[in-house]
Amino acid sequence: MQQKTKLFLQALKYSIPHLGKCMQKQHLNHYNFADHYYNRIKLKKYHLTKCLQNKPKISELARNIPSRSFSCKVKHGGFVYYQEGCCLVRSKDEEADNDNYEVLFNLEELKLDQPFIDCIRVAPDEKYVAAKIRTEDSEASTCVIIKLSDQPVMEASFPNVSSFEWVKDEEDEDVLFYTFQRNLRCHDVYRATFGDNKRNERFYTEKDPSYFVFLYLTKDSRFLTINIMNKTTSEVWLIDGLSPWDPPVLIQKRIHGVLYYVEHRDDELYILTNVGEPTEFKLMRTAADTPAIMNWDLFFTMKRNTKVIDLDMFKDHCVLFLKHSNLLYVNVIGLADDSVRSLKLPPWACGFIMDTNSDPKNCPFQLCSPIRPPKYYTYKFAEGKLFEETGHEDPITKTSRVLRLEAKSKDGKLVPMTVFHKTDSEDLQKKPLLIHVYGAYGMDLKMNFRPERRVLVDDGWILAYCHVRGGGELGLQWHADGRLTKKLNGLADLEACIKTLHGQGFSQPSLTTLTAFSAGGVLAGALCNCNPELLRAVTLEAPFLDVLNTMMDTTLPLTLEELEEWGNPSSDEKHKNYIKRYCPYQNIKPQHYPSVHITAYENDERVPLKGIVSYTEKLKEAISEHAKDTGEGYQAPNIILDIQPGGNHVIEDSHKKVCYQGPLSGQIPELDICCFQVFSGCSRVYDKATSQMSYLWVRPRRGGRGGRDTVSINVIQEKCLSPVLDK
Repeated sequence: MQQKTKLFLQALKYSIPHLGKCMQKQHLNHYNFADHYYNRIKLKKYHLTKCLQNKPKISELARNIPSRSFSCKVKHGGFVYYQEGCCLVRSKDEEADNDNYEVLFNLEELKLDQPFIDCIRVAPDEKYVAAKIRTEDSEASTCVIIKLSDQPVMEASFPNVSSFEWVKDEEDEDVLFYTFQRNLRCHDVYRATFGDNKRNERFYTEKDPSYFVFLYLTKDSRFLTINIMNKTTSEVWLIDGLSPWDPPVLIQKRIHGVLYYVEHRDDELYILTNVGEPTEFKLMRTAADTPAIMNWDLFFTMKRNTKVIDLDMFKDHCVLFLKHSNLLYVNVIGLADDSVRSLKLPPWACGFIMDTNSDPKNCPFQLCSPIRPPKYYTYKFAEGKLFEETGHEDPITKTSRVLRLEAKSKDGKLVPMTVFHKTDSEDLQKKPLLIHVYGAYGMDLKMNFRPERRVLVDDGWILAYCHVRGGGELGLQWHADGRLTKKLNGLADLEACIKTLHGQGFSQPSLTTLTAFSAGGVLAGALCNCNPELLRAVTLEAPFLDVLNTMMDTTLPLTLEELEEWGNPSSDEKHKNYIKRYCPYQNIKPQHYPSVHITAYENDERVPLKGIVSYTEKLKEAISEHAKDTGEGYQAPNIILDIQPGGNHVIEDSHKKVCYQGPLSGQIPELDICCFQVFSGCSRVYDKATSQMSYLWVRPRRGGRGGRDTVSINVIQEKCLSPVLDK
C-alpha cells in the first residue's frame, strides 16, 4: 500500500491544487494522505497513466541518441579513440563498431563520481594520448596523459585543464600545450614534455582579467593558435608546429570590437573576421609570413542576417556552416577556382553537429532539431553533391510540423520564431504552449534534440523558440542590438513573439509556459515583472536573475569578463540606471505572478545560489503582500525552488534530466502533464525567526544509497529558505 501511495504522490505532487497548504494542516503520513485525497487521486488518474506511458518513451528516445559521455571519438592514424563504459579505449578504424578494442585507461582510477571523457587529443606519432575527464556534477576537469605501449600507463595528470593540443618539435619530441583554468578564468598557457625529458612550464599569461585564452590547432596541424578573447575583441598568436619552442608570432594586435579566427592552408592564412563594413563575419586571407591586418584580402562575404556556425578547411575546399534568416545552409568554396556552391538544407533542421573528420574527400556532419534525432549527411567533393543517411525515416516528419514565423517588435524589427506542433492538432488555441528564450552573448537558442520535447509535441503541446535580439541567430549585429543599453530590445522582442503567437491562434495566456536557462533568465524574469498576464507558468534552470548586484561584485569569477555584455554599473551611472530598468530582482513588486519553478545548483560558480535564493524570497514576499491586498479567494501561484547537488551549471544530458527533474507542468494542473520526479521523503523545517513550519521534499544525493541530503532539496511551498534543520 505504501509503495503504491508513493507512486501516486510522484505523479500527482503538483497536480493537486493547494497541495502545499493541505500539507501544512496535518503531519504528512502516507496512509492518511492517500485516504484523505483518494477522490482527488481518482480524478487525476489520467496524469498517472500519462506518467507511466511517457517515462519509458522518453528513456527509449534518449537511448537512441549517443550520450554526451560517449560522443567523443577521435580518429588518428589507423585507430579510433573513444570511451567505452568507464574506460578510454581504441580500436582499429575498420573495427570501431565492434567490441574488439584495447583498453588504454580506466577512468575509475581517478575516483570521480560517474566520470566521462570530454575531449581527446592524440600525439602526432601516437606515442601519447591526452584525455580531459569531467563529471556531470562539476565543471572541474582533469587531463590525463597516457603513454601508448604494449601496456599503456598514465604518465601524468593535470588539474583544471580547459583546452589542449599536441605538436612535435624538431627532435621528434611530443609537446603538449594546455590552458589552465582557475575560478572559471583561463589566463595561463603551459607546455609540457614527457618521457626522459620531462618538463612543465608556463608559457604565456594574459594580464587583462576580462579576456580568456584557448588553444586551437589548425586543420593541417601546421600552426597552433593561441586565441585571446573577450565578448567583442580577439587577438591571435601563432606557434609554429614545426618549431614549437620558438617565440610565437602575433597576427594582429587586439583592436576593440574586432573579432578574428584563423585557419591555414598552403602557406596562406584564412581569417574569419568582422573587420570593416558591414561589421558581420567575412572570410579574408593573407600569406602566412605577412599576417598583419593591412595585408588581409577579402575572399568571401556573407549575406545580411547570416550567422557563421563553423568553418572546416580541406585541401582544396573551405566549408562554411551557416544560418541565414533562421534557415541552415552549407557553402562549399573551391579554393582552386574560388567557386562557391550554396546548399540549402532541409527546413526541419535547426542545428548542426560537427563530426571529427580526417577524410580529405568528404565533409560529414549531422542535422538535428529539438524533436528529431540527429541525421547524418555527407558532402562528397568529387561528386559535388550532398548525400543523406538512408534507412528508416523518423515518423515525426509526418506527425509534426515546423513553422518559421516572424513577430514585429515595438520598433518594427522582425523577430524570427521556430514553432513545432502536431500535424493533426485541432483548435491550436486550446493547446498548451511552451516558449523558449535566451537572448544573450550572441549565442543561439539551443535547438539540439531533446527526447522530452519530442514527447511534449506527441502529447499535443506547441513548442515555440523565440530568436530575440541579444542572441546570435541573425549575425553579430543581432547580438549588438540586444546587449548593454539595448537589452530592453530583447524584452520587447519576447513580448512581441508571445503576443503574435497568441494572436495567430497558438494557445492562450492561461496555457502558456516560458522556459529559459542561465542568462535567458534575465528576459524571462523581466517579462514576469512587466507583463505577467501573458503567462501561466515559468520554468528556469540556473537562471541569472540579479544582474545589478552581480555585475557590481568584481570578486565573482565572471563579472569582469561580462562587462561587454551587461555594462559596468560600478563605474558607469548610465549602465547602472539602465540595468535597474530590467533587472528581474530589482523590479519585483506586489502583483499577480505566473507560477515559477526554478532549478539551481548548490555549487554553481557561474550563477551563485545566493542570488537565486534572494530572488525567490523576494518574489514570495511580493506575492504574499499581493494576496493580502487581494483578500480571500485569491489563489496564489506556486513558487518552487529545486536545489540540485553538485557544481555544474546545467545538466545537459536529457536522459539524466528526465531522471532528476520533473517536467514543467507541476505548476499547471490543467495542462494534463505530470511529474516524473522521485522523492525519498518529506521533512519538516522550523524557522525560529518567523515561527513558521515548512515542508520540503528531500532527494538522496545522486549516486547515494537512499541516505538523505538535507542541503540538496526540493522546496515545495516553502515558507523559509534558511539553513535546513530536520526536526
